[in-house]
Amino acid sequence: MTTQAPGSMLPLSPEQLARLQAATTDFSTTQMAWLSGYFWGMVNQTPDSVAASAPAQAEIPAVTLLSASQTGNARRLAEQLRDDLLAAKLNVNLVNAGDYKFKQIGQEKLLVVVTSTQGEGEPPEEAVALHKFLMSKKAPKMDGAAFAVFGLGDTSYEFFSKAGKDFDGRLAELGAERLLDRVDADVEYADQAAAWRSALTEILKKRIPTESAAQAAVTAAGSVNEVFSSPYTKEAPLSASFAVNQKITGRDSDKDVRHIEIDLGDSGLRYQPGDALGVWYENDAELVKELLELVWLKGDEPVDINGQTLPLAEALQKHFELTVNTAQIVAQYATLSRNEELLSLVDDKAKLQKYAQYYPIVDMVRLAPAELTAEQLCGLLRPLTPRLYSIASSQAETDTEVHITVGAVRFDIEDRQRGGGASTWLADRIEEDGEIRVFIEHNDNFRLPINPDAPVIMIGPGTGIAPFRAFMQQRDNDGAAGKNWLFFGNPHFTEDFLYQVEWQKYVKDGLLTHIDLAWSRDQAEKIYVQDKIRAKGAEVWRWIEEGAHLYVCGDANRMAKDVEQALLDVVVEHGGMDRETADEFLSELRIERRYQRDVY
Repeated sequence: MTTQAPGSMLPLSPEQLARLQAATTDFSTTQMAWLSGYFWGMVNQTPDSVAASAPAQAEIPAVTLLSASQTGNARRLAEQLRDDLLAAKLNVNLVNAGDYKFKQIGQEKLLVVVTSTQGEGEPPEEAVALHKFLMSKKAPKMDGAAFAVFGLGDTSYEFFSKAGKDFDGRLAELGAERLLDRVDADVEYADQAAAWRSALTEILKKRIPTESAAQAAVTAAGSVNEVFSSPYTKEAPLSASFAVNQKITGRDSDKDVRHIEIDLGDSGLRYQPGDALGVWYENDAELVKELLELVWLKGDEPVDINGQTLPLAEALQKHFELTVNTAQIVAQYATLSRNEELLSLVDDKAKLQKYAQYYPIVDMVRLAPAELTAEQLCGLLRPLTPRLYSIASSQAETDTEVHITVGAVRFDIEDRQRGGGASTWLADRIEEDGEIRVFIEHNDNFRLPINPDAPVIMIGPGTGIAPFRAFMQQRDNDGAAGKNWLFFGNPHFTEDFLYQVEWQKYVKDGLLTHIDLAWSRDQAEKIYVQDKIRAKGAEVWRWIEEGAHLYVCGDANRMAKDVEQALLDVVVEHGGMDRETADEFLSELRIERRYQRDVY
């Protein structure tokens, strides 16, 4: 809510304005939007008609549509479903899971959840507190409620779409009625999503009365937490210029980390610290050539890609995922190749998953060669999807540039060098001044405090340092008075201190109040960021008591879990709580947006 400057024509007295602001401080975006429509209706109707119509409106059941998104796909799908339901004149409230007052879930009558999964089967970061509450003994009975769940996932991960399965199973366990079967969708989900949206809309149309066109318009105007958007999207990216590719690890480092700068020109593309950059990339032409030879294809065979006819080699380079294998692909290729070793894995999900995680597609084919048609090869592969990188710059400082920090993924399979698709393209194959297609994936669940005086604790080992470089640039340019504390870790001080000169300057200038560094291989015992957090536990707790915001960025599977355990230890030891209460305390910090994670 915005207020006008002193002296402007404000229709409320200062006392009235203060009462209104006090009454609405804990209202969600959805509730504020409903209020605006309610007050509009009061102004435009007679007192009698308001009195008559208000109860009737309240009786129309609303569909609560929860979007639990990690990379933006779940949010986009939820917005499409919202538009379908509004077009059908149904009352729908779309809420991002991070904004949902989850203790009210027992009052829901119609609940739809669209969720992705991250890491080892965890819910998206914005839905962690809701997921914990729902899975706990405190979850309410949901008799009389009805629900539907759409799960987005990636079959290259062991715990495929687990968050969707969790929500679906638990809601049923609590007594809610399942409106239609849960969908567990892979990266290519558009057709499944369209069918599910259509089926769910028809089911809901039969269950609830349609609302008036006027009420639908009010709902449409404000039921969503609208995210700032630009003319450039995942489907229609910006063609930018690749400006700088600088290696920022030492010659003897085991890691190859690049500082990448991209020139946005006069595109007007805007982003905020905490956002991610989506990057469309191309596969290595040598990898394409090797794969084609192994399946006895030339590469000039015509194939249809999205209604366009392309030579197979070009399609493989620009439109198909070649570097990530999945259990599904292994099983499908086992049938095509009739290879006995692969066929022996088909009935064992765990073995299929292990094989897919170890052997890239090209090595699977090399070890079990088979002659395929162009159609069979394309049918085996998944569409290429863009990679997301945490943005390492603030436009307050870099203006028309965007910076990212990229760890090039490199490994050997039986003395053959392999690498990540996007990371090696950025590190090795795209020329400076070359064209790069990008878009912004906004992340409102990883934002600096609104209050510039609030202290900030940043925990980011390895390339997890990236968004904190953006945070410091922003805090510096804003003249923010709040204290800043960085925990950073990597193997070696001399080889792996990313952006060392910049951090040392921030310390010298007084912007960075504390910096704690964990070099895991510089001494006999391994030291990690979580060890540093425990060692400084008393002061970390003091900062938390002062209102500090905690941020964690980096690996979801191990680091983020280890850091959370360290934070729980700090809360238990220095906050005087038992483990369960400490866990609830961290959940409260999440809800207050004081504990935010950008993990992958």
